Amino acid sequence: MGNSLSNKFIRKRTSTVIFLSFLLALIILCICVFIGITFGAKNLDFQTVWQATFHYNNQITAQQIIHELRLPRVIGAAVIGAAFAVAGALIQGVTRNPLGDTGVLGINGGSMLIVALCFAFLPNLSYPTLMVFSFIGAILSTLLIFAISVASRGGFTPMKLTVAGAVIAALLHSLTTGVAIYYDLSQDLAFWYAGGVSGVKWSHLFILVPIILVVIGISTCLGKTLSLIAMGDDMAANLGVKTLRVKAIGIVLAVILAGVSVSVAGSIGFIGLVIPHIARKIVGTNYYAIIPMSALLGAILLVIADLGARTVDPPRELAIGIMVAFVGVPFFLYIDRKIGREL
Repeated sequence: MGNSLSNKFIRKRTSTVIFLSFLLALIILCICVFIGITFGAKNLDFQTVWQATFHYNNQITAQQIIHELRLPRVIGAAVIGAAFAVAGALIQGVTRNPLGDTGVLGINGGSMLIVALCFAFLPNLSYPTLMVFSFIGAILSTLLIFAISVASRGGFTPMKLTVAGAVIAALLHSLTTGVAIYYDLSQDLAFWYAGGVSGVKWSHLFILVPIILVVIGISTCLGKTLSLIAMGDDMAANLGVKTLRVKAIGIVLAVILAGVSVSVAGSIGFIGLVIPHIARKIVGTNYYAIIPMSALLGAILLVIADLGARTVDPPRELAIGIMVAFVGVPFFLYIDRKIGREL
């Protein structure tokens, strides 16, 4: 009786802590979005930001800056950061690979190559069509990576997947560079290489936001089965989980998130690697909580990174990918070293 009451109290306390963590993350995201809209090459006051957001007057220059440039840019940073973070969480859950990330595994590279080919041969494509091609590139690179890791001697393992992803990422990067040089696309592709949200427009967000939000919602519903898979395929299968189907769905969702994000913001690495680990520290090992927490933390990270890119050396901008890499690279090396000790 005493143990039952104690366990019930612990579960209730854990749920309260998780709820408060989500609430705090949401508040921090709102504050970061407000700061991102307010500050930049030209700092604006609260009243101007409020008026431009809720009572827009296109005759006022300051409101035009906010409504046409900063609002779509900051909203784009939030949803794209959430997308990359959730994609990383899905890959780590499906493969049980702590180094899983769309950039590390070469998925972003497939999208980049297709975008380069579109610039070379189909320069007048609309954004929705470019998004579809970017998604196709992500699918093809994913299939190639998994085929190589499965066909290798000894069968599929998380480490072989990481190695195959790194090799394919290098290959795709070289091919993309070759296409850019041959067709004189270096300047056009520089934005996609470094990553950034300065080119995000309302027309992009009308397509991007619904897709990302729906996929994140579906991913969250997949969280409970991913938590079972994280304990081992055999255990999950014994509990009635169709592991192959769940893994396939998880990979498809991750590819969609990566493909649509790369099509508008370029290849921004390390968000999907870093954020799920931080989310796991905050909410525990249940992917039903990890995925939405990853979305919030990913949004916060990219909004802050974009603000830093705009304000470190105004009026010039740093690439947002550089700002994220300052966090991502040391964390990647830490995780890699930790895994090496465990092996």
